[in-house]
Amino acid sequence: MKIDDIAKLANVSRSAVSLALNGKNGVSKKTRDKVLKIAQEHGYIPRSIVKADQYLQPNSKILRFVACTNAGIVTEQYESLPFFMELMSNLDEHIGTSGYSLMVSSVKIEEIEEALSKLEQDQPSAGVLLLGTNLTPTQIEIVSRIQPNLVVMDTCFETMDTNFVVMNNVYGAYHAAKHLIELGHTAIGYIESSSRMYNFDMRKKGFFQAINEAGLKVSDRNIFSISPTIISSQDGFKNNIANHLKQLPTAFFCECDYIAISVIKSLTELGIRVPHDVSIIGFDNIFESQVITPELTTIHVKKDTIASLAVETLIKQINNPDSDRIKSLVNTDLVIRNSCIKLVTKQDVVG
Repeated sequence: MKIDDIAKLANVSRSAVSLALNGKNGVSKKTRDKVLKIAQEHGYIPRSIVKADQYLQPNSKILRFVACTNAGIVTEQYESLPFFMELMSNLDEHIGTSGYSLMVSSVKIEEIEEALSKLEQDQPSAGVLLLGTNLTPTQIEIVSRIQPNLVVMDTCFETMDTNFVVMNNVYGAYHAAKHLIELGHTAIGYIESSSRMYNFDMRKKGFFQAINEAGLKVSDRNIFSISPTIISSQDGFKNNIANHLKQLPTAFFCECDYIAISVIKSLTELGIRVPHDVSIIGFDNIFESQVITPELTTIHVKKDTIASLAVETLIKQINNPDSDRIKSLVNTDLVIRNSCIKLVTKQDVVG
């Protein structure tokens, strides 16, 4: 039996199964008990993720996952966010088949050098898988000096001589905008994250490339900024929308699914119907995108492929330190659900 099998039997995401089996936060007690019961009944024995303070292993067999937390996107509770939960579950699975163990470490972003140096002194690793979501080139350079065997995930800086593996944000957002345009939408709004990072900047680039190619423009009044980590409705956004009810676009692109779900809830509370009044498209394809009403049309990020490439690249560098550094962009897929519909024009009605 595999994690995917347990997920199907429990009717939860595979990342939720991984969290439950490894005793991590992010799932309810009811879900945890259900998963553990199914695993026990089917004789499943999980391979534990190595914790930094649990036990020592030869450094040649440890790959350290490092997240640098701050008050922005990668908070101290980042492991409970759907995107990161699934990514870590995928990393654990691929590392397990490679003969290595995964050690999970979190450090405060302002203490990167001191904290990571101490972690590597106390328990050396063969290499580091760095979550670069919220990091600058300078911060990544600090990590590379401490552990040269390094792969950075979820961001990319072209001028750095470092391994990067990231989703193709430009490609994904470009095709999201193209989908809305193909549905007949010309008045399209953009809802961005109030916390900026590489991924969001690249999505903005891809979105506006498609808009420009179609000869369209996005009015400044149709660009909104909200929190990317709140999945409930947001009062500030609701107030802004309430002041523009007569000038709303017919569709919105949202920089991530958390934003999209929050927007759907906010619009619903204002009596604005999705998708009949406004179509919404997100980005990430998190588990929650399938349980919101209406189900969210979104861009699927291939987290399993990202994890596989990251592990493969890191092990290759460990085995051959002189190997070329690479930057891998993983293309995305459009997932069509129910939050976007074809724009009905007066001509369509007459016809």
